[in-house]
Amino acid sequence: MNKPVKLTDVAKAAGISKATASNVFSWPERVRPELRERVLEAARRLGYSGPDPKGRLLSGGKANAIGVVPPGAFGITIAFRHPYMRDFLAGVSDICEEYGAGLYLVSGIEDQKARGIRNALVDGFILSSIEDVDLIEPAMRNKVRFVVMDVDGGPDISSVRIDDRDAARQAAQHLVDLGHRRFAILSVLRQSGRAPIFHGPAEHRHQLIAGYPNDRDRLSGIAEVLAGVGISINDVPIVEVFGGSADVASFGGAAEGAAMLLDNAPDATAVLAMGDTQELAILAEARRRNIAVPYDLSVVGFDDPPQLALADPPLTTIVQPTVEKGRAAARILFEGGPPRQVVLPVKLVVRNSTAPPRA
Repeated sequence: MNKPVKLTDVAKAAGISKATASNVFSWPERVRPELRERVLEAARRLGYSGPDPKGRLLSGGKANAIGVVPPGAFGITIAFRHPYMRDFLAGVSDICEEYGAGLYLVSGIEDQKARGIRNALVDGFILSSIEDVDLIEPAMRNKVRFVVMDVDGGPDISSVRIDDRDAARQAAQHLVDLGHRRFAILSVLRQSGRAPIFHGPAEHRHQLIAGYPNDRDRLSGIAEVLAGVGISINDVPIVEVFGGSADVASFGGAAEGAAMLLDNAPDATAVLAMGDTQELAILAEARRRNIAVPYDLSVVGFDDPPQLALADPPLTTIVQPTVEKGRAAARILFEGGPPRQVVLPVKLVVRNSTAPPRA
């Protein structure tokens, strides 16, 4: 078999040094046009297509791009369909443009994610979980920076997140202050294609089955507030449901989860939805059942795509700075330095989907 053509072969054929040949492919502006053409002609004659990008990155070069892995087991389609991901990537793109860098999307689908991360030619990754760090190719780990989203990875790992526990406390406290005492919770299920999971009243502590650490933090924040008025989180019906996209009228599987929740919590006067899709699905299901929001049922959610303010009624929600989360994560990658942990503020925006319960 023929040996692969190397850069040294091209340099020898062109009668120049390997360093000059390397400049032709990596920094062509540093080489005189006539010399550059001589090297390219030798490369064409020998069948040399250029240096291996991964090898160049390993040797200390730059890919001038960063990779993003979406949260949950989602493919790259979610980047274009889901309002949260569109806003987040807009923030990442702002900083990429500042640095003249590209953006690479990695599918989060389990059988594609590992291959996508290991084959990506990037200078850094924005990852959706701590476990994703182990998917970076060992040989690249010292060359590629990374930041983990929505989780505290400790002092040695850069992270960007909100205080999910405090955000959930704000949402729950708003409902408690209105006088609500009968609650139901619609949580985010992070595995696509899985049926909704119902947690009824239980003697043991409620545990989310398919949630992320930030989902569990939100549940803890709700539990803390309810405990203050003598309500155990274990007595609150919970449904975990995969959301799909808030742009889609069916809301993916969230519609099924909303129906399951209202079937099993007919006496609830307030629902805490842990995602924007879940919140819209509850509103649609309540309307289908002729349950008036907020007079019969108050609804609070997380995130704030345009649909929430335009819904009927406009929905009360926890607003997190999604665009700024993307900017902060990208800045960490481009600026380098020691690991940084960024916690961004949230706020409760009260609209017309919450009111005191009927007497």
